[in-house]
Amino acid sequence: MKARVKLIEGVSFVGQSESGHSVVMDGAPESGGKNLGVRPMEMLLLGLGGCSAFDVVHILRKGRQHVSDCIADIDATRADTDPKVFTRIHVHFTVSGKGLDPKRVEQAVHLSAEKYCSASIMLGKVAEITHDFEILEN
Repeated sequence: MKARVKLIEGVSFVGQSESGHSVVMDGAPESGGKNLGVRPMEMLLLGLGGCSAFDVVHILRKGRQHVSDCIADIDATRADTDPKVFTRIHVHFTVSGKGLDPKRVEQAVHLSAEKYCSASIMLGKVAEITHDFEILEN
């Protein structure tokens, strides 16, 4: 896998993935940024959320569960001093669908966290990561 990050101006960068997608990142205004894009550390959380939510939906649909929506709300704490790594991350899944089995949702969340989500497993080496979920019937 390859990626490229190129300076646009100031401390704004464009990141391009090997698959051809781009995203703008920028530093905080107090660091010279102009708020033109997400912060790089926010990108890590978005990657974790995307990876985990993908797994949960994929596992549930493979198990013939009728998922119509999945939201991963992420709350993280960083260290106070440099390097300001994540020290605690909590992921709350809101899974919507018809007749979802709570045990299957719990299993999907667990499998993502413990086996399939590379981002979660990697970040879990430095941060305490917890998960929970709720189910909405629709």
